Amino acid sequence: MGRRARPHPWWTPVRVVLALACLTMLLGMAQKTPCVRSQWTGEEYRYAALCYSDVPYLYTGRGFAERTVPYSETDERYRPMEYPVVIGYFAYGAALLTQALSGWPDVASRASLPEEDVFRAPGVADESHLYFEVTAVLLAGFGLLAAWFLAGTHRGRPWDAALFAAAPTLVLAALVNWDLIAVAAVAGALWAWSRDRPLLAGLLIGLGTATKLYPLFLLGALLVVCLRRRRIGAFLTATAAAVVSWTLLNLPPILYGFDQWARFWEFNDERGADLGSIWLIASQAGLDVTPEGINLASWIWFGAVCVAVLALGLLAPHTPRIPQLAFLVVVGFLVVNKVYSPQYVLWLLPLAVLARPRWRDLLVWQAGEAVYFVAVWFYLGSFTAPAASGGHDTAYWAAIVIRVGAQLWLAGMVVRDVLRPERDPVRADGTTDDPMEPESGQEMAVRSNDAVV
Repeated sequence: MGRRARPHPWWTPVRVVLALACLTMLLGMAQKTPCVRSQWTGEEYRYAALCYSDVPYLYTGRGFAERTVPYSETDERYRPMEYPVVIGYFAYGAALLTQALSGWPDVASRASLPEEDVFRAPGVADESHLYFEVTAVLLAGFGLLAAWFLAGTHRGRPWDAALFAAAPTLVLAALVNWDLIAVAAVAGALWAWSRDRPLLAGLLIGLGTATKLYPLFLLGALLVVCLRRRRIGAFLTATAAAVVSWTLLNLPPILYGFDQWARFWEFNDERGADLGSIWLIASQAGLDVTPEGINLASWIWFGAVCVAVLALGLLAPHTPRIPQLAFLVVVGFLVVNKVYSPQYVLWLLPLAVLARPRWRDLLVWQAGEAVYFVAVWFYLGSFTAPAASGGHDTAYWAAIVIRVGAQLWLAGMVVRDVLRPERDPVRADGTTDDPMEPESGQEMAVRSNDAVV
């Protein structure tokens, strides 16, 4: 806002950002309308309309229609939950709310049916459709929470959060899976750190890691910054809090269903090249790509990326900002990951918004993500495969390359900002060296005097 502008008495930047987030989440729900109207049937239709979501299929696919507690099923009636525990808790809670809104149907009769017949039992189809709607509303709350956190993370720059709230990729990917929970936890951790609350930041990192693995990488960015700013105590506090919160959240299923709980880790270790990965291109091109080989190569690459980010952070002319380092680490992880599901773009979104808050750059990157979003559904629907010749879907390969290239391009812009801080949009405004770092008493006094003047 300009120096002579008069702020609106009610429409503060945070409220505008939240209004934008509301609109974006509503558009995300509208984007799923074709699948909702078709009641999530038809393999080709849900891919052609780009409206696929994992949510409604888990209601019967993981036993929620029978109120099966996640990670507790031992008779192999249903597939184990292949997600971390917070998603299991959330999905189960949404199922209970769905059944409460449906009048608490009798689930005992469903348990006597074969698993493949449960969906056709009276009322189950309607509950499955309602389950998606309930989940969509609850996830919208996490989207708003993430926007609120981001609006308060960079002191004096609340409008940066509008880049998240109005992001095209948020419309496309918000309701594909449950990743918005982890996104809100990451945004909350960054907000807490900017308020000099390392304990709360660590608790939220642990919560996010119990939802999706990637929030754990925030600790690497915190370590680099704390080494340069001599704040090791704050880093240790955050790390300890993250370990405690992750342990407490995981402890119940570890105790009552360890084998089911471990399925997430086994699944990720055993899976081969999957959607969106450069390994899928290599595999389909005829190279001998095994899960073990991918694991080894991926960890070597990711380790090298972490070392490079550490060196960049320690040798940069000024201490890099935490979102910059975290963004680079997560990009390094995703580029060589076994799978790149369409909703994984949400992992990068809050970090990108804080690392490089420029509309042009973020829209260029998200254009590449949008190309991939369309291509992955067309690939799954076999719309772009050369059916007559039976050849490979090279259009999908091209979309993967475009998506990876867009991520690496934005990562290159962030690296440039680290090496040349004067090009960093956040530092260029001259308000403070790092708006996420707590201000000293002297800095606060100077800002207060400037405000008076």
